[in-house]
Amino acid sequence: MSELRSETDLISAARLDPGAEAIVASVRGEIDLHNSPQLRTQLLKFLDEYKPKKLVLNLKEVPYMDSSAIAVLVEALQRLRRAGGKLYLTDLQPRVKGLLEIARLDTIFVLAKDEAEALAK
Repeated sequence: MSELRSETDLISAARLDPGAEAIVASVRGEIDLHNSPQLRTQLLKFLDEYKPKKLVLNLKEVPYMDSSAIAVLVEALQRLRRAGGKLYLTDLQPRVKGLLEIARLDTIFVLAKDEAEALAK
């Protein structure tokens, strides 16, 4: 695995897992209208540059996200799907998981307990 450099503080760590054809990124902080464009730019850059089949986002340190953050995740999912890939969300905090369930987005994203489970799928 090789570490990837992120240009935003919203991604505290990211790595490429060539064996799983995956990028694993740890996201942190509240994601809202003010900072979601930074997350979007970085995620799409990773997808364009490395073309992974899996994008695993560890949301353990994300206590809140609004609809603009959801839009970023949906856009990343669409890019991945066009290339035959999947987006995995792991370590969800109850508030974020509840938001995804209320919006029925838990049916389009793959929710996993942790990174290991996501990489094994």
